[in-house]
Amino acid sequence: MAGFAAMLLTAALGTAMGLNNTAAFMASCVAFVAVSKGMESHLARRRREAAARLPGQGQRQSQGQNLGQNPGQNQGDSGRALDADKSERDGRA
Repeated sequence: MAGFAAMLLTAALGTAMGLNNTAAFMASCVAFVAVSKGMESHLARRRREAAARLPGQGQRQSQGQNLGQNPGQNQGDSGRALDADKSERDGRA
């Protein structure tokens, strides 16, 4: 959604600056890709952090996966869900 908004904004700005249609479209596509990849990176980071808080993470670390946390650090977070941003998508902030 943010990518489309960036694309529309860039197209409007490009047209206002006097770019021809091809240049405005290319700039819009670049803005779309940049915003989309940035959001994808942000969401992936949040999901990794949420997955690290799941119970049983200490067992995975002992099998050879190193996520940069202590195995005992995850105790008490049994109510954490993998999808950390669910409340924001539901309209409840």
